[in-house]
Amino acid sequence: MTAKYLLAIDQGTSSSRSVIYDHDARVVASEQQEFPQIYPQPGWVEHDPEAIWASVTSVTRGVLEKAGAVASDVSAVGITNQRETTVIWDRETGEPVYNAIVWQDRRTADFCQSLKNDGLETAVAEKTGLRLDPYFSGTKIAWILDNVDGVRARAEAGKLAFGTIDCFLLWRLTGGRVHATDATNASRTLLFNIHTQTWDDDLLDMFGVPRALLPDVRDCAADYGVATDDSLGGDVPICGIAGDQQAALIGQAGFAPGMTKSTYGTGCFVVANTGDEALLSRNHLLSTVAMRIEGKVTYGLEGSVFVAGSAMQWLRDELRVIDSAPASEAIARRTGVVEDVYVVPAFAGLGAPYWDPDARGAVLGLTRGSGRDDLVTATLQSVAFQTVDLIAAMSEDGIRPSVIRVDGGMVANDWFLQFLADVLEIPVERPENVESTVLGAAYLAGFQAGIVDSPDAISDLWQRDALFEPAMDAAQRERLLQGWNDAVRRIRTDG
Repeated sequence: MTAKYLLAIDQGTSSSRSVIYDHDARVVASEQQEFPQIYPQPGWVEHDPEAIWASVTSVTRGVLEKAGAVASDVSAVGITNQRETTVIWDRETGEPVYNAIVWQDRRTADFCQSLKNDGLETAVAEKTGLRLDPYFSGTKIAWILDNVDGVRARAEAGKLAFGTIDCFLLWRLTGGRVHATDATNASRTLLFNIHTQTWDDDLLDMFGVPRALLPDVRDCAADYGVATDDSLGGDVPICGIAGDQQAALIGQAGFAPGMTKSTYGTGCFVVANTGDEALLSRNHLLSTVAMRIEGKVTYGLEGSVFVAGSAMQWLRDELRVIDSAPASEAIARRTGVVEDVYVVPAFAGLGAPYWDPDARGAVLGLTRGSGRDDLVTATLQSVAFQTVDLIAAMSEDGIRPSVIRVDGGMVANDWFLQFLADVLEIPVERPENVESTVLGAAYLAGFQAGIVDSPDAISDLWQRDALFEPAMDAAQRERLLQGWNDAVRRIRTDG
């Protein structure tokens, strides 16, 4: 084999990234590019699919140039993506019929509530592991079908295709030859039965989604066709796909039941490996497909927080109280733990374990002496408090991790990770490579291409950079969590 690299594409909520690895999973080059966020009205979040595509082609070509490589140097491509974000496009022209509706979007809250009122949530949860919430793709598809002129008729005639972002990129990369997704992304649509591993007719009827829209569902490591000369400058096999949080679990070598990772990107997502058992949470968490490799399904228990790193972006871009997210660490070190000010960043409602789509953010406890540093530190603390809520719910469901592996942009902040370990009362491990999501996509591609021998080989490659042990006084921790719980109660709309 003359090819010496793996190329991974990480299409996220606010940016697209492409990374080239050598066959020992060492980073050779990386390229990243932000793209615009679209907010048509309060609670609505959209992306221009063409802007996403342009950013992906830009970073992919850019990283090849940076590495001094060409397409023939790449053994395989892996893709990971923001999940649930929904695109529908024309099968003949490839043109989207509407902007991508982003996972954060809340426009279908009333539709979800009407289905709940009809008593359908239990049946949906039993089949999908999910809740009736605007977060997931099913109601987004229905909204486009019902609100964009002519789209439902075209969909029923088989002229349109639906996909999450991985599927849309795959279509474009292969020149429209492959319409497929993987089991992890399918499991986030509200249309996929995670037990039978098939699109479910009852669910399709419930959401009014024609089967003709849907992609083929494959393993995470599988043959996904060939990226064409138009997209990469040469033909390269596409060998792996996984949704971003599942890819992060793979990148963190979370292959044993009980292993747990927490990713801090735009949102915060905790996923625990539950093996071959799809737990039906009693505490408002989600059961999901953690990975499907060589036909074997591994399930995960997930808690999803909608706002984590995006809270730091809010401080930077809207309030303009920090110049950059990393600046928050020095501020928090100078300020110390804040006990009287609480930020509840429910900018897109509250996710797990509350699932209150109508909740909105608040800052509580301000006095005349409160200042910028208190606000910044309290915002950092809010991300840790939301993680505590998720881990507490997981514990009630029988999953209590002995250690949590973390990744994502926020984990470069040592102060934040120490505070996280303190309020969780659980050790926190940071890997040497904190970009576990894109690394997981590379591993999947390498596994399918025969470069990575097995999951055990991935476990052997994982290296710890730092360990943060709990050190906070129990009384202080209790005061902080009591204050947080009171703040959350004040903003909830569901009683």
